[in-house]
Amino acid sequence: MTQPDPSKSARRNELLGLAANLFAERGLRATTVRDIADAAGILSGSLYHHFDSKEAMVDEILRGFLDDLFGRYREIVAAGLPARDTLEALVTASYESFDRFHAAVAIYQAEAKRLSGTPRFEYIAEYNKEFRELWHQVLTQGVADGSFRPEMDIELAYRFLRDTVWVSVRWYQPGGRITVDNLAKQYLTIVLDGLTNPEQRA
Repeated sequence: MTQPDPSKSARRNELLGLAANLFAERGLRATTVRDIADAAGILSGSLYHHFDSKEAMVDEILRGFLDDLFGRYREIVAAGLPARDTLEALVTASYESFDRFHAAVAIYQAEAKRLSGTPRFEYIAEYNKEFRELWHQVLTQGVADGSFRPEMDIELAYRFLRDTVWVSVRWYQPGGRITVDNLAKQYLTIVLDGLTNPEQRA
């Protein structure tokens, strides 16, 4: 059995990383195969030795990110923690993906809606459905066990959490002053405990 060439695998990953950064910065439609090849210092034709098409690269970038993220989500929910702890863990896992898959998250945010309507990327819609079900489950559990407000609109809360967590990728910079740990803690404090000073609530 032929063993994979580590150097080819490393080069392939390098090309995928370059492509992901370009897609995130310029958008999928504005980024050409030639752009990726130029950034890598190779001819356009050489890129096809590693990938069938630009879409194949996008597919691999997004699948890697989503498979990893949802694997983590499933582990968190399966742990059977109290609703508040589960929600905190889901939010933290989401923010941690900003460091690990920053370009992929940016691509997903910008392109997921359009891509999910094409056959190759139908799995995006399936992941979005699972995302909604998982977070709805946690919020519903929290209302039932008294962790969250009984009058809370589950769908509205879900949409708020989803949008406010993921929009942060637009300004978050890996390696910057704000770490994902700090971002998650600050966000959760605001969402779960509010903006007002608890000492002034009496």
